[in-house]
Amino acid sequence: MDADVTESAGPPADPDDSAGGQDRAPDGSPGAKPGEPGAPSGAPGGETRSGSGSGPSHGAPPEDPRGPGPALDIVVRRKRHWVRWTALGASFAVLVAAGAGWWLYKKLDGNIRTDTSAAAELRAYEKERPASVVHDAQNILLIGSDSRAGDNRKYGRDDGGSQRSDTTILLHLAANRKSATAMSVPRDLMVNIPECHKPDKTVSKPQFAQFNWAFESGGTACTIRTIEKMTGIRVDHHMVVDFNGFKSMVDAVDGVEICLKKPIDDSAAHLRLPAGRQKLNGEQALGYVRARKSIGNGSDTERMDRQQQFLGALVNKVQSNGVLLNPTRLYPVLDAATKALTTDPGLNSLKDLYDLVRGMRDVPTDKVQFLTVPRQPYAANRNRDELVQPDADKLFRQLRDDKPVAVVPADQLKGDDGKTADAAEAAGPTPTPTYSGNNAATDLCKR
Repeated sequence: MDADVTESAGPPADPDDSAGGQDRAPDGSPGAKPGEPGAPSGAPGGETRSGSGSGPSHGAPPEDPRGPGPALDIVVRRKRHWVRWTALGASFAVLVAAGAGWWLYKKLDGNIRTDTSAAAELRAYEKERPASVVHDAQNILLIGSDSRAGDNRKYGRDDGGSQRSDTTILLHLAANRKSATAMSVPRDLMVNIPECHKPDKTVSKPQFAQFNWAFESGGTACTIRTIEKMTGIRVDHHMVVDFNGFKSMVDAVDGVEICLKKPIDDSAAHLRLPAGRQKLNGEQALGYVRARKSIGNGSDTERMDRQQQFLGALVNKVQSNGVLLNPTRLYPVLDAATKALTTDPGLNSLKDLYDLVRGMRDVPTDKVQFLTVPRQPYAANRNRDELVQPDADKLFRQLRDDKPVAVVPADQLKGDDGKTADAAEAAGPTPTPTYSGNNAATDLCKR
């Protein structure tokens, strides 16, 4: 027969449960409000899923509908806040560093002066100039100006701001950048100087005269053309350095060490030093490389040898001191160097100079060589020099064709051909030409 059946909304009540004083579910069974202790698990609202038997459900535990809780929310918000500030701080630091780097770059780049007049005159005489022979080899003319104008007045009389080439060096960088040869040209060497444009717009006549007259009358372009006529070597770039620039570079590397056999007292060179090992600052270094009559036999030849030795010590100091790889040490050197230089348009930016220095960075110091063109006293005037042939032309050809040369101290040379017996034997049938000179690895205090 039919009977009324009440459908249960959940499992039957626990028979042992006392209902007195407790809230009951709509079906009359005791229960608790959702979310309160004692509320049955299952669907929202306290309902349980129907099933056979009264055991608990074995599914995954349900998520708390209120979320992770206020404490966890605070931690998450704080973490996100910290991440945002860290990212903002890092971005600001990067911008500051980039801005400072750009400012330093522009400052150094702006220090360099460009000689556009020399470039214009060289273009006008392009057809007369020798062609480059070896791709990637570089020939750079370094000119030390002894102008007495401006801050240089204390080194001598200023005769209208004119300048002379006190020191001239042709620097040859091998195409493979494994060697560098610096060839000095004596200022009193008798050479053929071509016609050149003077500062007053007039043109000088070709003349046979001492070498430094080319710079005095026609400036850098005239000096370059004179070198090219004499050697047949194409000059790719040039740099002019004055007295104060040289001093600043020495000071920027914290001085250069030399050794003196005898004390020096030279008022003209503003130099007074005791004998022995000395560390020269910029002012002392300038006096040392300029001094002539107070040191040795007073000849310009000996002064050039001393200049080469000092430059070798300077190169060695820069490389051994880690200057090129240390930004804090490199900046003062770059600042001093860029302020000291006047260059052609091909080297008038910091990037151009950096590329040049980077190419030389890995040249071993014993492969940075210094020598002077083979010369002897000029027959018509013993106070002047002339080239020794065919030795000079052989040296010019080696550099022009990017072939090696070797240097040894003058007291180790044997024979009139400028070669040592040991070098000739070791080299075989085609020996490397050897000349009097030194390299940057030479310790001046052990010679």
